[in-house]
Amino acid sequence: MRNDTVSKDWRSKLINPVLDKEFRLRMRTPRTMWTLLAYLFAIGLFALSSIYLLNMSSGNTASFNPTESRILFYFLSFVQLGLISFMAPGLTAGVISGERERQTLNLLLTTQQSSTTIILSKLLSSLSFMILIVISTLPIYSMMFLFGGISPVQLLLVFCFYLFLMIVIGAFGVLFSTLVKRTMIAVILTYGVTLFLYAGTALIGYVAIMVSMQVSGNSSSNEWIAHIFAWNPAVAMYSILDPNITREIVYSGSGATATEPILQLWQEFMLIYLVLAALAIWLSIRYLRPRMKQNRK
Repeated sequence: MRNDTVSKDWRSKLINPVLDKEFRLRMRTPRTMWTLLAYLFAIGLFALSSIYLLNMSSGNTASFNPTESRILFYFLSFVQLGLISFMAPGLTAGVISGERERQTLNLLLTTQQSSTTIILSKLLSSLSFMILIVISTLPIYSMMFLFGGISPVQLLLVFCFYLFLMIVIGAFGVLFSTLVKRTMIAVILTYGVTLFLYAGTALIGYVAIMVSMQVSGNSSSNEWIAHIFAWNPAVAMYSILDPNITREIVYSGSGATATEPILQLWQEFMLIYLVLAALAIWLSIRYLRPRMKQNRK
């Protein structure tokens, strides 16, 4: 009896009413099942197509070359990175503005739940579906372990990177959803920021390399350019798959390879965006009830 009481207390602390309601609404609809099925079908189709194309390019259609499993792992990792970056803004950018448009936000704010609980519950519930989708792709990744060439540590780091990127994009989405009244505008802003993280930082980094080569030639390292590429999710994840990419960017064109960089690009990426995600969540909590705070003054 006492154990049941203790377990209920812990459950009430971990799953508050807002989170419980979001879980029920998101997971008990047919759309959830069909979305999960479509995602797994797309990833499986990419995997089978990649195996077929690799066999055709190597000229060996009877069996799969174990040395090509690493290429397939890279390919699947980037495909999943793109799908996560495409789906996360759509799942998170309307969590607050959607409540506002349905005129249920004021009712939610009158409950005993704090702003912190509401924001974190909305973020966690929206990301839980993405986490479920990513975990469900593990059997597809297990095909590559049959051929070797991939370490479990690499797979674990890649999935941790996925989880971290979901939180970052989700934090931006919740922030725009809190600040902007219209869901459509919040979605556009979140997709714009996500696009800048990929294309914008890559373009800035490429221009920086060209300028550095023209100004200083090949006499100095490009460590400051590596800090620009550390903002790019694709480059950061590639540094997990190939740790040498950090050194190649830092010493590109200089010929110096004596010292190792202090941080890998993915480590610097996590430090930067950990601060930005925490700031976005704090601003979301701060501005969830701006009018109520102004009235108190």
